[in-house]
Amino acid sequence: MRSLLFSLVLALLWAPVAGAVPTVTAESTIRLEADLSDRTLRVLQSDGSLLKSYPIAVGKEGHSTPTGSFAIRRLIWNPRWVPPNSAWARNERPREPGDPANPMGRAKIFFRAPTYYIHGTNDEGSLGRAASHGCIRMKNADVMELARLLMEHGGASQPESWFQRVISRIRSSEEVHLTRPVPLVIRE
Repeated sequence: MRSLLFSLVLALLWAPVAGAVPTVTAESTIRLEADLSDRTLRVLQSDGSLLKSYPIAVGKEGHSTPTGSFAIRRLIWNPRWVPPNSAWARNERPREPGDPANPMGRAKIFFRAPTYYIHGTNDEGSLGRAASHGCIRMKNADVMELARLLMEHGGASQPESWFQRVISRIRSSEEVHLTRPVPLVIRE
């Protein structure tokens, strides 16, 4: 009993600490489904009704987007890009947040780290095609809208002033952890 009481007190004291990783409390009220064949990402409500639908780019031949079930627990606004240790990125250099050549765009949503994300793109002409190195690409406006939905339904809501600050400070990253992981299913 004493151990349980100590654990509860510790949990209450730990929760408000800045930078603390929150514990998972429940399931999200939305889920995501990505269809690689029709190159669409859908946001579904818990009753199965469609909330939003977005065009996406998916992995090209030799760099396929993984299929299966995943959970989104983390995202970064205005992410930095570090080239992966792959032959295709051999001559690339890191790109800071806000750099027009940063291929991550305005938000990076983790679904299978360290290699695969949903992220914005500066190449909107690639949407609807198999064009990425395995990630799911979206328009920057769409990925920002999706990130807000994930935060709202994933237990990390913020006031409008927070979003305005993050959106206006494009050279500064902001990491967000979701207390309610959002399910993602990727199908062929």
